[in-house]
Amino acid sequence: MLRHAIAPLSAYTKVSHGVVRNPRLTSDAKILLIYLQGLPASAATVKPLGEHAVDLGMKPRAYQRAKAALAACGHLHEWRWQDDRGRWITEQLVANVTLTRDEATAVRHGDRSPTVPDPTVGGPAAPEPGGSPQDEDGEKNNPHPPTPRSATAVTGPEEPPQGRPAPPPRGMPAPPPHDRPEAPPHDHPEAPPHDRPGAPPEDHPEPDDPALVHAERLLLTLHHVHRDLRLGVREARALAATAAEWLRRGVSASDLRHVLTGHLPRGGVHSAAGFLRHRLTEKLPPEPTEAPFGEAPRPAPGPLVECQGPGEAHVFRPVADETHCGPCRREAARRAGPYARHAEDKPAPTGWRGRVAEAFAERPGLTWGALDGSAGPEPSGG
Repeated sequence: MLRHAIAPLSAYTKVSHGVVRNPRLTSDAKILLIYLQGLPASAATVKPLGEHAVDLGMKPRAYQRAKAALAACGHLHEWRWQDDRGRWITEQLVANVTLTRDEATAVRHGDRSPTVPDPTVGGPAAPEPGGSPQDEDGEKNNPHPPTPRSATAVTGPEEPPQGRPAPPPRGMPAPPPHDRPEAPPHDHPEAPPHDRPGAPPEDHPEPDDPALVHAERLLLTLHHVHRDLRLGVREARALAATAAEWLRRGVSASDLRHVLTGHLPRGGVHSAAGFLRHRLTEKLPPEPTEAPFGEAPRPAPGPLVECQGPGEAHVFRPVADETHCGPCRREAARRAGPYARHAEDKPAPTGWRGRVAEAFAERPGLTWGALDGSAGPEPSGG
């Protein structure tokens, strides 16, 4: 990919990389946020957010998706209330940085922005009159250091470092080496492994417990939720044991993250390690019990017994002292019901031929004319 970029000299808008590279923000949400950021304050507060989206040619469905993405990432906050006349009023706040609900409320009330650092003590001082900058010895500071040749010509030959003998002049034999070993090239002895930059500390080795590893990674990612909760590696490893105890007691990682990052102080967190240590210790849940309070333990399942009902032999697991399984008991209850028909007492006839044969059997002298109300010969055949 080729890229050709020239910084504009005027009429441009500064956009942070956190907004441009945020994968949770859609393209319409980024364009809408950049468009609002570039408007003057007088033009941005006149119309609501939806009318600005219409000015950009955004469709209603695309605007709803962009609005939801901005609200989910903390760039959009809304408040609704009802005035004295009963009308509903909606107030919107759009920010180019991620703000929590408390920080957005502080900005809405006109307090100092939580993203602006505390002002320094005292006012700005005027520059003191004087000539060119000089150092303490009164010599002028040269922005270009001298070359090695010019420095040698001015200050003389370079002196050998301390601990090394001076090189002999040309034409003279070198002195014999001393019996003692030569000092290392640097002034300080070799640093131990745990003091080297980038080496893991000895007092906090790499954890082998999966719960400790999971808890340490969770603690190191809390600053993604709030920037005041950034921890170092040593601080996270010191708190990982207590956080892992939460996970062992049945608390999920999402619930633990919500406990540690929810309802933060309005003035901010001054010490992330102390604040998280206090919450992890004071809000530690109790250990899980085998059965909840007041609930009797479930009895062990009984043995399998053979059902005494009809049909093929089959077994079931009784609850008390039953001798028939559930399907057999339901079938027996159905047969003994008030609408049950006993086949041995009165069999049900099948079709009209059966009913006619049943009528002739009950009355031997009955004819076909008597059945339909007219006199005539009996029909031949069945």
